[in-house]
Amino acid sequence: MFDFFKKKDFELVSPVSGTMIDLTEVPDNVFASGMMGEGVAFEPETAQIVAPADGTIAMIPETLHAFGLTIGNGAEILVHVGIDTVSLAGKGYRVLKKVGDKVKTGDVIIEIDFKFIQEKGYSLITPMIITNSSEYQIELHLNERVTGGKTLVAKVLV
Repeated sequence: MFDFFKKKDFELVSPVSGTMIDLTEVPDNVFASGMMGEGVAFEPETAQIVAPADGTIAMIPETLHAFGLTIGNGAEILVHVGIDTVSLAGKGYRVLKKVGDKVKTGDVIIEIDFKFIQEKGYSLITPMIITNSSEYQIELHLNERVTGGKTLVAKVLV
């Protein structure tokens, strides 16, 4: 009768176009070990980082290199653009949304200056983690090539 109170399953699409890689291949043990939660990673080929699902922007650090998204079933998604890029202190990143904004799948959240970040010697590998994955069943859909805002990469099941 009150189905609108029931949590439901959600699909996550790639937050960037490029190549999808297994989380264990990320050159940062915090991500690769699964310490932060289950997820996948991407080697981006485009400058736009998009929302992987409908939700609300929950976090954007001052360093602009990541964003947190809370989706309708309560899952918390972290998209972290680059490895050790916190050291850039926001240089090379342009954030288009703010905390509290409601976004739709595929909405651009961050634009990166690809050349600048790479010239500084940083990897642009972008992990996407379900930080509270222990509360859900996560079904990964591994693909080699992905299109930001379109290619299904995971399901968050309740």
